[in-house]
Amino acid sequence: SFLFRLFPLREHGMNWRARPLTCQEIQAFRKSKEVMDRFLRAYKLMLGFYGINLVNEETGELQRAENWRERFENLNRFSHNNLRITRILKCLGEMGYEDYQVHLVKFFLTETLVEETLPNVKRSALDYFLFTVRSKEKRRELIHYAWQHFKPQSSFVWGPHDKLQKYR
Repeated sequence: SFLFRLFPLREHGMNWRARPLTCQEIQAFRKSKEVMDRFLRAYKLMLGFYGINLVNEETGELQRAENWRERFENLNRFSHNNLRITRILKCLGEMGYEDYQVHLVKFFLTETLVEETLPNVKRSALDYFLFTVRSKEKRRELIHYAWQHFKPQSSFVWGPHDKLQKYR
């Protein structure tokens, strides 16, 4: 499928005919400027589809695009987008864009828990998006961020409350 070619992984996806990537292929991709430029273009294209802009290529910082309301409506209505976002997040990690993962997950946590603009993405953000983040430390920070904004806090099941309270 279209998304498999743009965001390949080392695991089987929904398309059973698609062959997972090997570690050697990933290393070759990461060494190729052309492949990485194309990957970044594909990432920006998909962000645009979801109503998000990449504002800083160095850091991976994101913000809402001008058409965010209309695009968020689409995200809320069609849950298959959540699988695609999970795939994109995993691929960002494979391709060495771990900071991009953090920014994208935080963007969705903010929109679902703080701004409450994406209620139908909230479960995927907490159950799947969060756990694609490769850095254990960054993942902990994001879980703490989610816990701080989750309502009611007592129902938060993505981390032990005693540790979350002490987290700095």
